[in-house]
Amino acid sequence: MVKILDLHFQDLEGTIASFLVETSEGPVLFETGPHSTFPHLEEGLKQHGYRVRDVKHVFLTHIHLDHAGAAWAMAREGAAIYLHPFGAKHMADPGKLMSSARRIYRDDMDRLWGDMQSIPEAQLRTVAHRESITVGDHTFVSWHTPGHAVHHIAWQLDGVIFTGDVAGVKLGNGPVAPPCPPPDINIEDWIESIKLIKSLNPEALYLTHFGKVDNIVDHFDDLTQGLEDWANWIREHLERGETAEEMTPKFQTWAENQLADYGVDDLGIARYNAANPPWMSVAGLIRYWKKRNE
Repeated sequence: MVKILDLHFQDLEGTIASFLVETSEGPVLFETGPHSTFPHLEEGLKQHGYRVRDVKHVFLTHIHLDHAGAAWAMAREGAAIYLHPFGAKHMADPGKLMSSARRIYRDDMDRLWGDMQSIPEAQLRTVAHRESITVGDHTFVSWHTPGHAVHHIAWQLDGVIFTGDVAGVKLGNGPVAPPCPPPDINIEDWIESIKLIKSLNPEALYLTHFGKVDNIVDHFDDLTQGLEDWANWIREHLERGETAEEMTPKFQTWAENQLADYGVDDLGIARYNAANPPWMSVAGLIRYWKKRNE
């Protein structure tokens, strides 16, 4: 029912996915990946007999560039883009989003993410919590699931849920890790969102990073523990008076050692670092603790 399209981010397999679902009214897509990987998205659609212009419905979990960076290119070919109300203004006018990203990524911006252009407001479809969208013989339900991002949605199709980042990052046989970039990580909200998804009793999760997960309970137990461990590591080092610059290399080593202890090889660690850069989680969790302490 769900076809996984590997977008080969940074020429690495199994790092960022889009998901293709075929309906009686044509294909729909969950996530677009960044614009830098758009040729791989085109090729993935082609392998299943479709062109970009055949996709008239694109469902986004949130507007971070690794999930939604190519949404404008899909809209340009006629697709409607479904997303959280808080994200719509940035898709209509991505200038602030892109300038902020360029300050972070600097010379790597174009290589990593490519372009982002505005989407006409008429093609942006904002969805409420628990709203149902029917396309042909399939109905998709929007679950607002903040924590990783305030504008995050998990999309349900029958017993399947497309989780974006709320179910973490799990690559191959590696462990699940919590992506914690700024600006609006909220641990309490994230844990409540996990509880919400568990209450739906899904048969399978589809993670943008990366692929299908069947062992739902163990997966979310491990994610919750990892989220608490990462947050507490940052809190303890903040309490010691360390700066972000001092923390980042230590956290990178600590996170990579966790992966190695789990049996992840060097290539696997490179894939995890591409999908979930440790320095981003340092920045995000420092911001979380500072806001919480205020």
